[in-house]
Order: sequence, then structure tokens, then C-alpha cells
Amino acid sequence: MSERLRVACIQMTSGAEIAPNIECSAQLIRQAHGGGAQFVALPEVVNLCEMRPGRAAQKVHCEGTEPALRAYRDLAAELGIWILAGSLVVTLTDDRRLANRSFLIDANGAIVAAYDKIHMFDVDLEGGESYRESSRFRPGARAVVASSPWGAIGMTICYDLRFAYLYRMLAQAGACILTAPSSFARPTGRAHWHVLLRARALETGCFMIAPAQCGDHEDGRKTYGHSLIVSPWGEILAEAGETPGVIHAELDLGQIDEARAMVPSLTHDREFSPPPALRLAGE
Repeated sequence: MSERLRVACIQMTSGAEIAPNIECSAQLIRQAHGGGAQFVALPEVVNLCEMRPGRAAQKVHCEGTEPALRAYRDLAAELGIWILAGSLVVTLTDDRRLANRSFLIDANGAIVAAYDKIHMFDVDLEGGESYRESSRFRPGARAVVASSPWGAIGMTICYDLRFAYLYRMLAQAGACILTAPSSFARPTGRAHWHVLLRARALETGCFMIAPAQCGDHEDGRKTYGHSLIVSPWGEILAEAGETPGVIHAELDLGQIDEARAMVPSLTHDREFSPPPALRLAGE
């Protein structure tokens, strides 16, 4: 396993048409490569930000013909880098809903692993913003850990961040780097984004790579930005602001073992009985 890795996070304001999103992200990938990145991570729904009812289904493709996936595979092979296509909106053959799917692509342009977002963000926010991901996307059913030259990579997406058991499971399955491409809404981003990412890094002794969407999108969503790269000790190694761009960080992978030796909580699980279901007075 290589001991050092230069990573980059791409921050974007993806729009409601696929072709311009590919063009913008490709330019930023080339910029990241020019800065020495060996691994480039893109945000959630990088190919299409379109949550208006019925519109996404008219624009998206199945995995085999998805143009953004093809473009990222070609770029990875051309530049000799690994690319995390943070997540792409793709069609399914066996469900009327879509998939929110993350792809890990190696330096030859091959798809190493794919992960469908497990946890769906269904919520009403202040200011009238409302999200019902479960009505548009089919939840994933399996966790994914993929091999790479820098160790195992655990794949997650956005709202997964709130479910600590998933990250613990990935780390205990061998992951030393965790990815969390996101399109966090601004109210929850301001309150929780940094805390959640640092907590997941601290709990697992993993590096967290979290590229994010930012800005005001054509479909009405407003995303927080602040892409982050976090060390196993919870230190923020690089952070973006609120506009599109690229951030870089050099990962010293030896820090993973150091952090886990100092806080070996991954090896300290205990079996215990769950509490009984609560009953309210008078029931």
C-alpha cells in the first residue's frame, strides 16, 4: 500500500442539464490533475441536479449509456488518475424510481465499485424547502468497501453521514478512507456538516473525503458547499468555500494506524441487551 496520497475534491453547482455538468466537471478534474492529484472526488448528483417533479426521468440514462460516467472513465484513463464520480442519477430497469449511485473508477478507466445511497433524505426545512428522496430514488441495500493502491475505500453518500453505524461497519470491514460526496442543504450544512464529518473520521480512524455541491441551483435547491478533507484525528486538512473550485490535500496514510492505536475503539465492541420498548404512563 502506498503511504502517501494526494487527493482533490471538486466543488460544483451542478445544473439541470447533463452536458454542461460534464463540461464543467471535466475542466475541474483537469485542474485537479494539474495540481498533482492522484485521486479526484466529485460531489453528489454531479451529472444532474433536478428535483422538480418528472423532469429528471426525461433526462437520465441507464448506467451502460450514462454520458458522464463514460466521460469520467475516459478522463481517468487519459490522465492516469482515480476518480470518484461522487454520485450520478441513473435509471433502473426494475423500478420506476431512479438510483443515486456512486462510482469508483481506477486509473485505467475501469469501474472498481458502485454504491447506491442507502439512507433517503425526507424532510421539510425552514423557508419552504422540502425533500422527498424516497419518492424519486430507490434506496441501496448494501454497504461497499473497494480496494485501491492506498488501501480500502468505504463509499457513502450525503445523508448517510447521520448514521454512524454504517461508517463503523465500513471501518471494521477494512476501510481506511471514507468518501461522502454530498449536496447538503444550507440550514443543516451550517449546523452539522463539519461536526458530522469530523465525528465520522474520529470514530473510525479514517480519512474523510467529502466533495460537495454549492450555490443556487436551477431546480431551486440551495447547497452549502464547504467540501472537506479530514484526517483520522479529526483535523480539517482542506476546506472549500461557497463557490465552485478545487481543494487538495496530501494524505499521510501512516496516520490511520497512529490514530487507531491511540483510540482503539474499533476493537472494543461489547454485546449487550437492547433496552425494552418504552411505554408511556397510562398505556
